[in-house]
Amino acid sequence: MPAVDPPTGGTLGEALVHSLLAGGVGTGAGALPVLFVPRIGARLESALAGFSAGVMLAAAFFALLLPALASYAPADGPLAIWPVMLGVLLGGLTIDFVHRHSPHAHFVKGPEGAERSRLARVWLFTIALSLHNLPEGLAVGVGVATGDAELSLPVTISIGVQNMPEGLIVAIAFLAAGYPRSTALLVTLLTGLVEPIGAVIGFLALQVATSAMPAALAFAAGAMVYVVSHEIIPESHREGRSAIATFGVLVGVLAMLWIDAWLG
Repeated sequence: MPAVDPPTGGTLGEALVHSLLAGGVGTGAGALPVLFVPRIGARLESALAGFSAGVMLAAAFFALLLPALASYAPADGPLAIWPVMLGVLLGGLTIDFVHRHSPHAHFVKGPEGAERSRLARVWLFTIALSLHNLPEGLAVGVGVATGDAELSLPVTISIGVQNMPEGLIVAIAFLAAGYPRSTALLVTLLTGLVEPIGAVIGFLALQVATSAMPAALAFAAGAMVYVVSHEIIPESHREGRSAIATFGVLVGVLAMLWIDAWLG
C-alpha cells in the first residue's frame, strides 16, 4: 500500500457532530411530516426509498471509493489497489454477518428473526433501519478522520439527505401500526442516533492504522453498497413498483452528483 499522510484536523468530537447531523437531524427532519400527514402513497414510498438508495450508492462511489483510489497511481501496477478491493469485500461481509445475527424485518422479505405480531414487526423494521445507519455512521467517521473537508462534507451531507426519506417511511410505518405521532417521531429519531456508534468505530479504526485510509474508505463503501443492494432496492421494488423506484434511484444519483459538484 502506498504511503498515506496521517489524518490531520479531524477529531472524535467532529465525527460525533457530523454523525448526529447526518443521522439524528437528517432522520428526524424527514420524520417531521408525520405530525401532519397520516400516510403516504405506496408509489411515493417506493420513490423515496429509491431516492435514498441512489444517494447512498452514489456516495459510496463518489465520496468514498474515488478518494480511496486516488491514493494510487498507474505506475503502482494493477494489483496495487488490492487493499481497496479487499476493503469493499470485507465491508459487505461484515454487514452481512451483522444482519444474519440481528433479528429484523422487511416489508417484502419479511422477518429475519421471530415475528410475534404486527406491532412486533414494526419494531423489527425499526431495527433494520438502525442496522442501515451503522455503515453510514462508519462512513462519516472515516471521512472526518481523514481531516479532508472535501471528503467528509459530501459524505455527511449525502447521508443526511438520504436519511430524510428513510425517516419519513419508518415514521409512517409506526402510525400505520397504531402508535401515536409523538412515539413515531421519537423512535424514528432514535434510529438515526445509531450513526454516532458507527462514526466512533470508523474514526478510531483510522487512528489506529492511519496508513489504512484507502482500505477504510473502501470498507465503508462496501458496507453501504451491501445495504443498498440487499435491503433498500428490493424493498422499493415491492408490488410491481420497480419503475417508480428506479427513477427514484436516478434522481438520488443526480442529487449526489450535484452535492459533489457543489462542494468541489
